[in-house]
Amino acid sequence: MSIEENKAFIHRYLDAFSGKDKPKEKLEQFIADPELIQHGLAAEAAFPKYELIADEMVAEGDRVCMIGRMRGVHTGDFNGIPPTVKQVDCPLAVIYRLAEGKIAESWVYTDRMTMLEQLGVMPG
Repeated sequence: MSIEENKAFIHRYLDAFSGKDKPKEKLEQFIADPELIQHGLAAEAAFPKYELIADEMVAEGDRVCMIGRMRGVHTGDFNGIPPTVKQVDCPLAVIYRLAEGKIAESWVYTDRMTMLEQLGVMPG
């Protein structure tokens, strides 16, 4: 796929899940990377229907880097933190490697310090 097709695929992926339920079967339609599927399911359990907002995308070859943020309400356990029912809006960057029409690998970088401050479990 071309660079523009790769970026369009990531836009379709984000549109399919942002602010919506993320069942495993639906994730598997876009993702071949088991680690990213597990990450998505864990995030969905802690922040149901969380949004992924792309502020910027850069692509090269078979990789697309999405710079943006994750927004959601913490209503489930998150890494041992019980639900706070607080809204988070956390900066992130994700690099996706695409192969055979799916996300084959990914690298997720989140600003966990900001998230912990927004959850109220760490002083700002």
